[in-house]
Amino acid sequence: MITYILLGVAILLLAGVLASKVSDRYGVPALLLFLALGMLAGSEGPGGIYFDDPAIAQAVGIVALMLILFAGGLSTDWNEVRPVLPQSLILATVGVAITAGIVGLAARLIFDLPLTVALLLAAIMSSTDAAAVFAVLRSKGVHLSGRLKPLLELESGSNDPMAIFLTVGLIRLLTTPGLSPWSLLLMLAQQMLVGVALGYLGGRAMLWVINRVRLGYDGLYAVLTLALVTLVFGVTDALGGSGFMAVYVAGIVLAHHPFVHKRSLIRFHDGLSWLMQIAMFCTLGLLVFPSRLLPVAAASLLLAAVLMLLGRPVAVLLGMLRSPFAWRERAFVSWVGLRGAAPIILATFPLLAGIAEAELIFNVVFFVVLTSVLLQGTSIPLVARWLKLEAPAPAEVRYPIALEPMAGLNSELKEIAVPATSRVVGQAIVALDLPDDLLVILVARDNAFVVPSGSTVLQAGDRLLVLSEEASYRRVAAQVEARA
Repeated sequence: MITYILLGVAILLLAGVLASKVSDRYGVPALLLFLALGMLAGSEGPGGIYFDDPAIAQAVGIVALMLILFAGGLSTDWNEVRPVLPQSLILATVGVAITAGIVGLAARLIFDLPLTVALLLAAIMSSTDAAAVFAVLRSKGVHLSGRLKPLLELESGSNDPMAIFLTVGLIRLLTTPGLSPWSLLLMLAQQMLVGVALGYLGGRAMLWVINRVRLGYDGLYAVLTLALVTLVFGVTDALGGSGFMAVYVAGIVLAHHPFVHKRSLIRFHDGLSWLMQIAMFCTLGLLVFPSRLLPVAAASLLLAAVLMLLGRPVAVLLGMLRSPFAWRERAFVSWVGLRGAAPIILATFPLLAGIAEAELIFNVVFFVVLTSVLLQGTSIPLVARWLKLEAPAPAEVRYPIALEPMAGLNSELKEIAVPATSRVVGQAIVALDLPDDLLVILVARDNAFVVPSGSTVLQAGDRLLVLSEEASYRRVAAQVEARA
């Protein structure tokens, strides 16, 4: 029996990896392909695998989201997201609540549901999916101008806790007679504050442990970080905070500092994140029965239209009233409200809570997610071009050298580009009067590498790989980027 299970898992994983190639080439969101794999493997597909256990699907989804959010935080550059932090948090909290309120009122009219149940349906669909958005952008080579990318990245990574809170809170209202709605606001404040606080403390603790444990085998560092992430999530959740918020914040904190085997650990968690996406989406695809989607298709399509054309745009309009973003950027943020894994996972909560309308909620949410991915996911590159928000693709250089941070080593390998307008063009490196703690290791020039010396003359378009501490790096970067 185990042989056939392993064979099936291997086939699904291989198919998931190959599906990512299709996503890269044709711009079809990988999320959609992974879900399709699960549906094809399910009881109503050629695979014929019968799976109807929401508890297992929910457990897989929670573990997967935990690891995906940590990997997202670990790949986030704090210096990029810090300027858009207030705006992102408003969209991730108030924006989610506004979306849920508008869509909830529409759901009550469309499906003739009690108000609390309609709001529950809307709350489940209120968060966006960062992984799906940027997978589409990368697959079509779209590069966003200004601060759009960090805004969308931070908002999408931090809005899941708000959707989870609204979902759990509304389920409690439905299952606990006499519960005061005001008590839910206290629960929200507790979840957010405890989540952020323990996430920050957990990230600092992880940094301290990783840099001081001195393991004898390099491969154990990946196991160590996996255990620490799970510990941060579990402790935070046990103390009444949002474990998802905690692991995301911990990832950002960890990424902002040097630590042992940083490069290899980031790659490990990126690979683990992809594995979790394939596992989660295939599991959720197995859970759905396509024949049950047809009866709710027309009404769900109408609700999806309300979500995409009214709920999300109004939330962005109100949430970005005093923001410095132009109308084109706000319009793009409104359209990039791509629904993903979190809504489908949250749709299993009413099933396990015994809500009478749980099956309807799950099928509607699944259909709305598919609609969002098909319409919004495939059109994101086109909308970015139409709104003239594309920026030139940054040149990426793969250097034949890497540095693994070690305890006691404060310097890092960083890159400094030499613009055509720079005052240092035509000057020798020795004339720059570089600080003692900054060393130019390599110069990338015309698809080749130059091993520099003091007499090496800098040219427009050169990219300098330097070993330096942060303060010296910033000073020299400003010197190189200054106009002649």
